Formats: sequence, structure tokens, C-alpha cells
Amino acid sequence: MPRPTAAQLAYGSCTVIFSTLAMLLLSQTSSGLGIAVIALAALALGLLVAMTVPLPGPRAVAAPAEEPAPVPVARERVPVRREPVAASAEPVREPTAP
Repeated sequence: MPRPTAAQLAYGSCTVIFSTLAMLLLSQTSSGLGIAVIALAALALGLLVAMTVPLPGPRAVAAPAEEPAPVPVARERVPVRREPVAASAEPVREPTAP
């Protein structure tokens, strides 16, 4: 049996307290038996309310993102033409000492 949630405890407790007060005030009973009957009825009502509070459903887990389509790989190797780079005619500029 799952543990009661905070909402179930709160609703059940409030129901017991307020229904007990309401029934005692409306019945105006002063006998011990009448108070015991009202207390038991309030407890039963509180239990009923606590059990009918909707339970939280399972959390929705984010679906994993779809993997991107694979990039097509070239089947043939294309020769790369590389040209040699000539050395620069400009001198390299170096910082001077202070």
C-alpha cells in the first residue's frame, strides 16, 4: 500500500477537524456516548475523503530525442589537389625589447 501524500493528509485532517466541530455544534450533545459517536463518524469521513483524493499519476518522462539521420558517406575517394604555398616575401614582425 503506498504511503499517503501530503494532500491526502491535509484533506483528511481538515475534514476530521471541521466535521467534528460542525457535528458537535449542530447536535449540541453533551453525553460521552454522543461525543464518541461523532468522533468516530468524523474519523470515518476523514478517512473516506483522504482515500478519494486523486493520487498523482506517473510522471511523464520526456521521450528521447530522435537521432539525426546519418550523413551519407562518399563511396569514392576524391583526390585532393594541393598546391605548395610559396614563402612570404614579407619579414616577420617581432616585438622589440623595451
